[in-house]
Amino acid sequence: MLKLHVNDETATLKAVVLGTAESCGPTPKAEDCYDPKSKQHVLAGTYPLEKDMIPEMEAVAAVLKKYDVQVFRPKVIQDYNQIFSRDIAFVIEDKFIKSNILPDREREIEAIKHVIEQINPENVIKLPEEVHVEGGDVMPWGDYIFVGTYSGDDYSDYITARTNIDAVIALQELFPHKTVKSFELRKSNTDPKENALHLDCCFQPIGTDKAILHKNGFLVEKEYEWLVDFFGKENIFEISKEEMYNMNSNIFSISPNVVISEQNFTRLNTWLEEKGFTVEKVPYAEIAKQEGLLRCSTMPLIREK
Repeated sequence: MLKLHVNDETATLKAVVLGTAESCGPTPKAEDCYDPKSKQHVLAGTYPLEKDMIPEMEAVAAVLKKYDVQVFRPKVIQDYNQIFSRDIAFVIEDKFIKSNILPDREREIEAIKHVIEQINPENVIKLPEEVHVEGGDVMPWGDYIFVGTYSGDDYSDYITARTNIDAVIALQELFPHKTVKSFELRKSNTDPKENALHLDCCFQPIGTDKAILHKNGFLVEKEYEWLVDFFGKENIFEISKEEMYNMNSNIFSISPNVVISEQNFTRLNTWLEEKGFTVEKVPYAEIAKQEGLLRCSTMPLIREK
């Protein structure tokens, strides 16, 4: 049995589900894209190809193995995108919580059945249908659970709005001893530079007391300011709109002092190294074209206590 344990974003990783780019299917039609960045690349003829994405994901798998992390992969479904394993479920404490995601993506969870079967069934939670949530919006951080959401009346107009207020309430009920802190995110169906698809597109804690932030990703300035106060200005790396677009906040922590980052994130990687982090650099620019990066394609199952 897998003894799940995730209480934050950075404790030493022991087991993880890493997505797969194998048989991810043909380039979608522009009108079928789930986010504005993918659509932009479809229209420009630069949408990423399977042959370029597989080596990127295998580079991550190699880094994880180097650090003795147990790596689970989804069963490959023919012609089906299974890269972003963070969307389909997430772990908090010893609970495996299935996301209610876009109906077109429901088969993704079936592909990790071999993982779910190793978890105590009592700890596998299916949320009510009205609860919309994806793992990219949920970040356990000690006594807190940070949640990215969108609560506008026009929620249903945004295919980019993935987590609703019902999810915030449901998580607070599941973890009454924690404080669930929600953040309203800026959404756009058309402009990827004005769209925070998930919370991890504009914010991520790193180490024990630091964070990457992008102010414009937050709709409510005082919620952004709360994070600045919480981590301390001197501990924050503020990314530009261009860096947000390239997914600089979406790196992935293997431990409090080791991160996997995209090799082209020069400014961020330099800052991380100056702060004492070991930065494992991988190519991930093709996968980034689908508005997701390293955190999006990994689902931690066990981190050290």
